[in-house]
Amino acid sequence: MNRILKKSDMVSLATGLARPSREEAEAAVRTLIRWSGDDPDREGLAGTPDRVVRSYEEFFAGYDQDPRDMLQRTFEEVEGYDEVVVLRDIRLESHCEHHMVPIIGKVHVGYLPDKRVVGISKLARVVDAFAHRLQIQEKLTAQIANTLQEVLQPRGVAVVVEAAHQCMTTRGVHKSDVTMVTSRMLGAFRDNGETRREFLTMIGRTSV
Repeated sequence: MNRILKKSDMVSLATGLARPSREEAEAAVRTLIRWSGDDPDREGLAGTPDRVVRSYEEFFAGYDQDPRDMLQRTFEEVEGYDEVVVLRDIRLESHCEHHMVPIIGKVHVGYLPDKRVVGISKLARVVDAFAHRLQIQEKLTAQIANTLQEVLQPRGVAVVVEAAHQCMTTRGVHKSDVTMVTSRMLGAFRDNGETRREFLTMIGRTSV
């Protein structure tokens, strides 16, 4: 009889690392609560370790997803369409790998098809798969663009990320209303200024 795998039995698809048990994770949260100066057994905090672990399962679901698999189903019946495809304002929710606090913003993705296109929801899923890991914005931007280029093999890929980092707004220098912008241009978007400007115009920017 096959035994149902628990989360503690699994390894991260993205890193190959084994996970500690759920009980160990909850114990770690209790330790942090005590370290912060509070009592993890008081009424308001008694269920917090369980809630935090369940939140982490959602926040970091990307470690169990393969973005390349999401792009395997493509379509060739596009009636000769060969212009830029853009999905803009994709909601970004990630976490800074340095302080483990939220990165909130939006991602714009564009590509210039060669012979095939992919469903637009898959572009958003690729963004989420990489975002739902501990990240820095520069790496996230490159991962999205590189994966689209490697799997779809289009004539070019463009990715722009605009995000606010709570490691800067709620701690440290405490600078609010600051947005970090990163971009990665590949193929035609790097080599052809007109194609790059077309993409930037479509996402409402003049430059990056």
